[in-house]
Amino acid sequence: MSELLLEAPAPKVRGPLRGIYAGNTRSVVARGLRVIARNNWLIVVTGFFEPVFYLLSMGIGLGALIGGVQFYGTEVPYAAYIAPALMAVSAMNGAVYDSTMNVFFKMNFAKLYQQMLSTSLGPLDVALGEILLALFRGLLYACGFMLVTTLMGLNLAWTAVLAIPAALVIAFGFASFGMAITSYMKTFQHLDYVYIVMMPMFLLSATFFPIEVYPQGVQWIIQALPLWHGVDMIRQLTTGLVQPSILLHLLYFAVMVVLGLWFTTTRLRALFLR
Repeated sequence: MSELLLEAPAPKVRGPLRGIYAGNTRSVVARGLRVIARNNWLIVVTGFFEPVFYLLSMGIGLGALIGGVQFYGTEVPYAAYIAPALMAVSAMNGAVYDSTMNVFFKMNFAKLYQQMLSTSLGPLDVALGEILLALFRGLLYACGFMLVTTLMGLNLAWTAVLAIPAALVIAFGFASFGMAITSYMKTFQHLDYVYIVMMPMFLLSATFFPIEVYPQGVQWIIQALPLWHGVDMIRQLTTGLVQPSILLHLLYFAVMVVLGLWFTTTRLRALFLR
């Protein structure tokens, strides 16, 4: 906490954000980056390899047997089909792990947020700072995965460069909601519920095969899940088959971000500013 107090004082905020935002989110981010650099860098780096292993085993190994997959009326090589989906999964994983496990420990054991909110920082400063740290992890994973897929020749259009900002949008949405949900958790066992939801979402969100293989009713359920929107958005960009539906995907995540930030800020204020 002493590092936080060394930061230059932020300007006072007036208007509707007064009392919840001090304009000093950078202090929360700076502290988090120092902790990652000193203690957690190995954990952050190793989390990148899981989707890469899926890509090598499923995309290259199984892809040799499958051949191509239809995507918006165009046949796409199987490896190029699942690569953008795994990039979306990588962004989701980085954001969720950072905004659940890390936040849970800081909130319930390190008592870090109580200390932060005893300074001039407001709950929105803390929420934004933690979410930006989760975005940083999501950005690292997205850039690393983009490098791998580029070297493998799996990005089929110039629009693939937009997949990195798209991955950040995905990470922002999941991090916002992840932190909001974590604020209600009381024990480590509650974290299991997050992964119980993430695993079927990972397997079913058109990650490894087209959504058309499901019955219509199941398709509607999957299309209501955030990961499907992220997978389809990045897949459109990496294949160059960009559809008007990409705007719907962006709107979905915009709503997710706003609601997640609002819930997180409200919860932090209720928990620590009574």
